[in-house]
Amino acid sequence: MTSHLRQPRDQDRFISETERFRRELLAHCYRMVGSVHDAEDLVQETFLRAWRSYSRFEGRASIRSWLYTIATNVCLTALKPRRIRVLPSGLARPNEGADRPPRSLAADEVSWLEPIPEAWIAPPEHDPAAVVIARESIRLALIASLQHLSSRQRAILVLREVLGFSAPETADILGTTAAAVKSGLQRARARLDEMDPGPAELLKPTDERARALLAGYIAAFERSDAGLLQQVLRTDATLEATPFRDWQSGRAMCIQMLDTYVLGSPGDWRMMATTANGQPAAVVYHLDTNGTHTADGVVVLTPTSAGISRVTKFHDPVLAATFGFPLTLEQ
Repeated sequence: MTSHLRQPRDQDRFISETERFRRELLAHCYRMVGSVHDAEDLVQETFLRAWRSYSRFEGRASIRSWLYTIATNVCLTALKPRRIRVLPSGLARPNEGADRPPRSLAADEVSWLEPIPEAWIAPPEHDPAAVVIARESIRLALIASLQHLSSRQRAILVLREVLGFSAPETADILGTTAAAVKSGLQRARARLDEMDPGPAELLKPTDERARALLAGYIAAFERSDAGLLQQVLRTDATLEATPFRDWQSGRAMCIQMLDTYVLGSPGDWRMMATTANGQPAAVVYHLDTNGTHTADGVVVLTPTSAGISRVTKFHDPVLAATFGFPLTLEQ
């Protein structure tokens, strides 16, 4: 006999009650695991489990809290056997010289953090407060720092300080006590303070100054002009790129590395502006041996009023499609 929950009206009701939370659940899973592709899978698993148990949902908590309970525990289970996702700056101190090309690491040596398209998780523009919170809570520096917390501390901090659940609500989601939640939150805050996730004066990606910095960075690459980089990077700027272990600190070091090993000739690079992690970004294309600009990855900039403070490049051609761009550009 077919369960009454398999009837179309029950599925329609389930979709109408849950689907509006999909974007924020995706952001939640991304904060937990640091991978946009893993987050997609975990959200799918969340909705599958929610559908299977929908007949037992009694409404004692809100539908939103119920979904977050499922999603958080799906993430915690997934994180148990996995290595944390990192950026190069989370592995070692900056490289002191540009006397050799940066050293790459094999895929089995490290799991890299991934960027997320803002369009995937952005709340409605008519809710500006929600937009600000969403952007600030997915900044690359914060996501990278979160990965260094224990998965339990990560969940507590995100549920309490990003999503605004109370200590008792968080305790219910995690199956623990409010006292344990308060203790875990204190430890998580202390750990984040130690790691100092970055400057507080970041510009919004919609700020004209941020747009100008992104345009300047793109122009520097497309023209192969190190002088333009001098104009847009802060003196204390840092440069890192996956899958490379080596990273640079200080504008002079960053420009030396890029000019020596990356910039090449005018026309070698093309970039398409976008937004990632609440920050200005660009999908990057490089000229191949056939004379075609093929996808090379995504670069994310950290803009401040004094210039770009951090450049983070993700060398993964698949990210072009993730961000809604083609894998090759027409000539």
